[in-house]
Amino acid sequence: MNRILWSPNPEKVEKSKMNLFMRFVNQSCSQSIESYPELHRWSVDNLELFWKLVSDFLDICYSSRSSNVMQVSDKIYQTKWFLGAKLNYAENILRDRPLDSVSIEFFNELNEYRSLTYRDLCDEVASVSTFFKSAGLSKGDRVAAMMPNIPETVVGALACASFGGIWSSCSPDFGKKAIIDRFEQIEPKILIACDSYTFKGKMYKCIDKIKYLVSSLKSVEKVIIVKYRDVGRIEFDNSVYWDEIPATEKQIAFEQMDFGDPLYIMFSSGTTGKPKSIVHSVGGTLIQHVKELGFHCDLSQNEKILYYTTCGWMMWNWLLSGLYFKSTIVLYEGSPFFPKIDSLIDLVDKNKINIFGTSAKYIAYLLSSNINIKDSYKLNDLRSILSTGSTLTPEDFDYVYNKVKSDVQLSSISGGTDIISCFALGNPILKVRRGELQCVGLGMNVFSYSPEGNSIKNQKGELVCTSPFPSMPIYFWKDCNNLKYQNAYFNKYQNVWTHGDFIEIKDDGGVVIYGRSDATLNPGGVRIGTAEIYSAISVIPYIDDSIAVNSLDEDSYILFVKTSLGKELESEHLENIRTSIKENLSPKHLPSKIVQVSDIPYTVNGKKTEIAVRKTLLGESLDNIDSLSNPECLKDFKIDT
Repeated sequence: MNRILWSPNPEKVEKSKMNLFMRFVNQSCSQSIESYPELHRWSVDNLELFWKLVSDFLDICYSSRSSNVMQVSDKIYQTKWFLGAKLNYAENILRDRPLDSVSIEFFNELNEYRSLTYRDLCDEVASVSTFFKSAGLSKGDRVAAMMPNIPETVVGALACASFGGIWSSCSPDFGKKAIIDRFEQIEPKILIACDSYTFKGKMYKCIDKIKYLVSSLKSVEKVIIVKYRDVGRIEFDNSVYWDEIPATEKQIAFEQMDFGDPLYIMFSSGTTGKPKSIVHSVGGTLIQHVKELGFHCDLSQNEKILYYTTCGWMMWNWLLSGLYFKSTIVLYEGSPFFPKIDSLIDLVDKNKINIFGTSAKYIAYLLSSNINIKDSYKLNDLRSILSTGSTLTPEDFDYVYNKVKSDVQLSSISGGTDIISCFALGNPILKVRRGELQCVGLGMNVFSYSPEGNSIKNQKGELVCTSPFPSMPIYFWKDCNNLKYQNAYFNKYQNVWTHGDFIEIKDDGGVVIYGRSDATLNPGGVRIGTAEIYSAISVIPYIDDSIAVNSLDEDSYILFVKTSLGKELESEHLENIRTSIKENLSPKHLPSKIVQVSDIPYTVNGKKTEIAVRKTLLGESLDNIDSLSNPECLKDFKIDT
């Protein structure tokens, strides 16, 4: 059993929402549950009752109540939730707020600061919502945003949700092709775009990118330009600057939505074709987020939560839901290491952040730089550090407790864009053990499966979920007969969600995540489909073929290329490949290593096989080498990573 690094304060356990909910379950259902494992077991054995009690305990606002919390289907992803219920996501976020309290604090790497009270936020959402509707938007229309992590982005998303629109956003550092591959699929009526962004102190203009998007997205009827830096004015037909949107004194008219109506479209790349357009529901997103933020993070009114994220990562959507608890969400835009390596820690300390979320890559970088945070910062208000994107190593845990803060709850969390939430995460009433996530989330019937489909303990297996949950995607955009949906999650085990991660579940309920088990790349926590990489470099004349797989540390990937050069790749060739990926996709898509090989492995059915390469890198034997048409080429992939 791994060493205990943190134990919760008994007084705080007693007052935690997790403990209070346990009492609520006992009182409501004549139970005598006394521990988290018992509560989790009850939650997955009584799904309908569990989700009803979550909704009641956390006081989700409905204009009409549900007649049937859970309508089970033969296929678990077709389960219907809270039938007959009417609600609005933005109304739940903004109702009964302490108007003079701070809703959003914004910082960037240039040391700029802004804040919005809840009154400011409500007023701005009302104005933008009114403008959207005056532009002809109505329920079900899409709003696409290429935006940095700034208050306008939050306002835009809430304004979109207020009238029943569907929001989709991405980071401005994505290349033109990567953005078009996403937004073109969903045919937005409104495009919101920043004129610039900064990273590591350098300003990047987005004018050419906006022009390209406007000319390519034929569905766009109105363009809203957000002035982030002073780059000069740009004009398009039917365009307006954000600060020219007229203020209104009208109250927000919240369109009442079905629980299963769409709220967000997220993009999680598959291994073939364009990125998958994953549609998440109003109610499913809300109830899952408030369950996690409330019970598993114990977020409370007047607390501050910062998650270092871009607007293209699901953690941004998750952070936005933190407003539900009348807390302050803290936005940060720019490099976490500029102008100094501990800039983000400095911000957390000076601004009394209570919950700080980041990536495993960030913590690993601090560790590799041997920065002793304790020497310079007290971090008196910081009670919890959240980490996701990739796996925290045991050494990362040691670093946090030895060099950052000894009495902090370190919660490694794991889920994904696919579910806009988590399968495993932290818990304020459990101990933190070295190298482990604290628990599987309430209501998530998660197991580790052997290749034969048997549940296993204390062994690495496939992360599966055998029961429905409200934040399952409602569908993929324009996915006829749900074929892509089924293929993405249900083609390995019958009617069981297979997530594509390796997991180990300990006897005591602790969890270890080992990274991807499928071909999806995960550099720095940004899930990338291999098809995007292949498309980005296909324009290079001397690239005949390529294949990309995660490297052994799961925080980067290796790109293998077959060329027509007749010689070894030179520095200029390597730079051409990197430039093509960076310009067509984004800097986050760059490989850690480019390796030239003689051939690329294919199955006898003509399918490129990333998993065969991955297993070769790991030194594992292949299950069925006879399925390959050219197995001899695998020798080229036995490299030192």
